[in-house]
Amino acid sequence: MAEELKKEWYVVNTYAGQENRVKENLERRIKTMGLEDSLFQVVVAEEKVTEYKNNKKIEKTHNLFSGYLLVQMIMTDEAWYVVRNTPGVTGFIGSSGKGAKPFPVSQEEVDAVLSRLGKLETKKEVDFKVGDRVRILRGGFEDSEGEIVAMDDEKEEATIMVLFANRETPTDISYSDLEKVDGYENTRS
Repeated sequence: MAEELKKEWYVVNTYAGQENRVKENLERRIKTMGLEDSLFQVVVAEEKVTEYKNNKKIEKTHNLFSGYLLVQMIMTDEAWYVVRNTPGVTGFIGSSGKGAKPFPVSQEEVDAVLSRLGKLETKKEVDFKVGDRVRILRGGFEDSEGEIVAMDDEKEEATIMVLFANRETPTDISYSDLEKVDGYENTRS
């Protein structure tokens, strides 16, 4: 009795640092070979990270799983062959090699990754506003206090004026790393 083939997620191993190139190669092969009905999505698990160098804010992408891609596909012999033989692919996770097809990743695990990437994101309610005094809970300014001068609800970050080297310096801090200081009255006009 033949197993019913269905759309599932698999983890593909690639050379570290080549994930985006492998994704492009695989997507090109899917189109040229007409496999859109068995290979659906190729995901590089990347998130945007803000770093500060020389007092300058730099946006970078950070790969959560270096050397791996998520591929949503129906595991037909042809689709399996195309993925395995794409330049830069070194194999599937969950396969013993020796011609054995891999096991799929559970939908719960994929949902957790997609959630982390912001695809299933939920926004956090905050109890502070511009002008409030807050304490920083984590990071380089941990335990420092400062006043909120701007808020970005989309990024869930607040710009805080923090005393650094005897100067007030603006710094962006995630809402989750802040707590309101009770009993503070805004005296600035």
